[in-house]
Amino acid sequence: MSNARQLQERLNYSFSDEQLLTLALSHRSCGSNNNERLEFLGDSILGLTITDILYRDFPKAREGELSRMRSHIVRAESLAEVAKSLELGSNLLLGPGEMKSGGHRRDSILGDTVEALIGAVYLDAGLDRARSCIELWFKNLLGTALEVQPIKDPKTSLQEWLQQRGKPVPEYKLINTGGEAHSRLFTVSCKIAAVEKEMSATASSRRKAEQMVAEQLIIELELCS
Repeated sequence: MSNARQLQERLNYSFSDEQLLTLALSHRSCGSNNNERLEFLGDSILGLTITDILYRDFPKAREGELSRMRSHIVRAESLAEVAKSLELGSNLLLGPGEMKSGGHRRDSILGDTVEALIGAVYLDAGLDRARSCIELWFKNLLGTALEVQPIKDPKTSLQEWLQQRGKPVPEYKLINTGGEAHSRLFTVSCKIAAVEKEMSATASSRRKAEQMVAEQLIIELELCS
């Protein structure tokens, strides 16, 4: 594979088994020997690693804040940004159709390749080395993680997102109440057209439960974007 050495220099990682590197760069348009399985593996490793880093680096952040930061970092747009910073496009191995249609510039293909590379590094050298690569490749995104925390409350943000796209506003349903009189629990659900599954949350007040559901839906919207 041409330019393998230069690419590994940009990755700051040298493969012991360069066949793993070739496989990680091979889009499914090349045939059955492609990077989809590595992508599946790398996606899980990336999610775990980013979650661990955020948990340790932001000890005062709440679960919802950590979830928003993580979803911003691992979303498709961010993965494509990382791929471009590593100049992966020219190294992608594509079938004739994808090559002709400019697949080496397509964000989805670039982002999937980053995940495949993470999976390849893991198989080549283990979890610690894969984590080191993630920390380096995602350094800029991790450095600005706090900036993606919402200023508006989740219910307001969700309603504005839907209204801007001409979609119905969310309807929150109280589906259960329980607990003792002094420690009541409220379970609220909500379903919107843009997200397939219905979300629910339980909290000490109906308002808090609604905010938690809205935050879950916002995270799903970001993951699907």
